[in-house]
Amino acid sequence: MTRTPIASGESHSTVRFVLDGDIVELPAVDPTRTVLQYLREDLGRVGSKEGCAEGDCGACTVVVVEPDDCGERLQARAINSCIQFLPTLDGKELITVESLRGADGQLHPVQQALVDQHGSQCGFCTPGFVMSLFALYKNNASPTRREIDAALAGNLCRCTGYRSIVEAATRMVSDYDGRQRSGDWLTVPRAPGDKAGSDEKQRLERLRPLQNAQPLACGMGDRKFFAPKNCSEMARLLQQYPEAAILAGGTDVGLWVTKHHRELGVVIHTGKVKELRVQAATHSGLEIGAAVTLSDAMQLIVEHYPTLEELFLRFASPPVRNAGTLGGNIANGSPIGDSMPALLVLDTALLLRRGDDNRTLSLNDFYVDYQETALRPGEFIEKILIPLPADGARVECYKVSKRFDQDIAAVCGAFRLLLDDDIVADIKVAFGGMAAVPKRAETCEKALHGKPWNQYRLDEAVAALADDFSPITDMRATAGYRKRIGENLLKRFYLDTTAAAGPRLYAYGR
Repeated sequence: MTRTPIASGESHSTVRFVLDGDIVELPAVDPTRTVLQYLREDLGRVGSKEGCAEGDCGACTVVVVEPDDCGERLQARAINSCIQFLPTLDGKELITVESLRGADGQLHPVQQALVDQHGSQCGFCTPGFVMSLFALYKNNASPTRREIDAALAGNLCRCTGYRSIVEAATRMVSDYDGRQRSGDWLTVPRAPGDKAGSDEKQRLERLRPLQNAQPLACGMGDRKFFAPKNCSEMARLLQQYPEAAILAGGTDVGLWVTKHHRELGVVIHTGKVKELRVQAATHSGLEIGAAVTLSDAMQLIVEHYPTLEELFLRFASPPVRNAGTLGGNIANGSPIGDSMPALLVLDTALLLRRGDDNRTLSLNDFYVDYQETALRPGEFIEKILIPLPADGARVECYKVSKRFDQDIAAVCGAFRLLLDDDIVADIKVAFGGMAAVPKRAETCEKALHGKPWNQYRLDEAVAALADDFSPITDMRATAGYRKRIGENLLKRFYLDTTAAAGPRLYAYGR
């Protein structure tokens, strides 16, 4: 490892990122070496811990900083270093728990707040909590209790019961005015035209030499890692390496390595493909690039479908949503992916690309079998296309899991209803966790379409679910439980659309 400035025009076969104010260059990198392995084994930075090696416990949390789309402001987000591959740091700044100590050895306000509030006992999980709170500290000037809980949803602790940690999060907020006066960089929203402070400018200047126009192509031996910059480059690479592993946020692919111990020969990373990182609302619908993070895609979707907010707030955790992408969640074909039932009832379509050719495919036709999709060799998802809400349509999605936060669903049910007076003009029903693939309940839909929306027809539709699904028994739930939950979620949707609405889940906390 060397820490030297990067010469302009240098061939981009070296992974480069900023750590503690220095530019780090890694000329030979194992494509699937994780950031956590690099920190602990290569640098001796053992503050970040390995608890689960699957992005679940949060003990390995670090913060990654990069310029925003305009290149004028910083964006800081917490991620799980245990499943993030080292080459994905290229062009970014890495902040670890060791980075927070002041030049004079003084603790960061986040760390001091945890000390003052006795937020640590055994201490194993504490660095991860520190980094999640540090990201909150940078992004939210005055977080509410709900926002604090949400920020810590990806961190597990067996000792404190969280109360003292939440108190520390509340205490650190009081330092906000001091941050403003000192010019400390913040990523909280500012008024239009506000400019970066001195600290933020310095960090941006260190990152700019790393924003190379050339794509990254690195590796070790026969193992290769590519990070193309546009869709044409990515299409060409996938034609050359049709069996390559497509890496988005690594929240699924990372587990192939850390848990399944798979050897990945060629990895093609979507994270720098410009077209895949763009999203917009147009007159015809929402267009979301396949590499848009879940955190960003959620904001756009919830803006137009606000009733989906509860689902997305329970979608994994902030570090997972900050790294994972909507396109990756769709492409991995898991029957229990949280986004798919909701996207299915919204009549979502996918823009697929292979070489110079594009085709549009309904998400309803995308899933073939367990973790098998309709993607052809060398083909990838370019965009997710979601229609705008229809006037009067009601959309709801309910997730049932053993644990409230950071858990995989036993059953996830999504529903979309459009009434013409009391007649069902259109209805979509979809479930995850009920079959080998996420799928629509088409027999159930037919039992309701064109019929009165009443208890009698509801009972018929509930019975029809048995023709749509034959659930299995596994570690998350029995077949009988899944069957009953699916029926009850449909009944709940009926009650939510016919009775006076009660308080929504996040109206009163967890």
